[in-house]
Amino acid sequence: MPVSMLDDFLAYTLAGTRPGAQEMQGVCANNGNGVRWSWLDDGVLLMEPTVRDEGIRSVLVSAGVHGDETAPIELLSYLVRDIARGEAALSCRLLVILGNVDAMRDACRYRDDDLNRLFSGRHEQVPHSHEAPRAAALERAATQFFATASQAPGARWHIDMHTAIRPSAFEQFALLPHTGKPFSRAMFEWLGEAHISAVLLHTTKGNTYSHFTAHACGAEACTLELGKVRPFGQNDLTRFAGADEALRRLLAGTKNGNAPVTMPRVFTVIDQLTKQSEAFELLVATDVPNFTPFVKDTVLARDGEYRYTVRHDEERLVFPNATVKPGLRAGLMVIETTQDTLSKLV
Repeated sequence: MPVSMLDDFLAYTLAGTRPGAQEMQGVCANNGNGVRWSWLDDGVLLMEPTVRDEGIRSVLVSAGVHGDETAPIELLSYLVRDIARGEAALSCRLLVILGNVDAMRDACRYRDDDLNRLFSGRHEQVPHSHEAPRAAALERAATQFFATASQAPGARWHIDMHTAIRPSAFEQFALLPHTGKPFSRAMFEWLGEAHISAVLLHTTKGNTYSHFTAHACGAEACTLELGKVRPFGQNDLTRFAGADEALRRLLAGTKNGNAPVTMPRVFTVIDQLTKQSEAFELLVATDVPNFTPFVKDTVLARDGEYRYTVRHDEERLVFPNATVKPGLRAGLMVIETTQDTLSKLV
């Protein structure tokens, strides 16, 4: 494989370059004892130490599941370059995934369907969608990667990095999938280390990539929302330094010294706004920020006879989007549960 693949994995992927049979794997000798890499698919790269310890951690890091969310994609490309050059340490197995590559090439979110709604087999319901084969391929990539991973607690991680369409009361926040199991203190501490200021807890199973890896692969999984959607080359990557540095420490197996970690605030989903028909109306400003609070008895949405009225003293609205297809989520309603959640971490 040409060196340019590891020097600029993003440009290599966007160009549609595919390595020849003799160029699909190699060893980076610059990184300590060496790092072995394997090109597995378009936008899919495996990197692991040439010397593996028993119980080594396996970390999947993905970005670009939405093709226009460019900042995390750029961060991942720089990460690959730095590991290859020996400028970033790697003590674990690492699977790097650039998600919706065709949408990245077209500078759009997706072509036919939101890729992050097609996992856990939902792609089978839209067989003619441009995104369906990619969802199946990314499921296979994760399943194969974790098939040989350690079964030890905390040995399997998935960090899926995104940027939000709209502003947010918490610029950088995380979403954790519902698994029915207690939440991990290690994950919350890592999120705090990454300067993530809020965490949203799902209460039902979903069709996102992090839901899939949590359920099908037993991974400690999270979705990170790191800022605003911008075109390639227009991101101020210093704004994402907290998450980038925490990710690099996770991969290196190093700690953040004695620096105190501020745990994020926690919000739990209590309901969702569902667009039932094209008559759906979202009764908030089109640019309302994520996590905007609303008081009891506020009517937020209507669709024919359907109304959503705030029932608690305060509920916050996340991911409002009236333009989704009928049948899909047009917003999440959450309440703060910080104290209760943090007291139950394991």
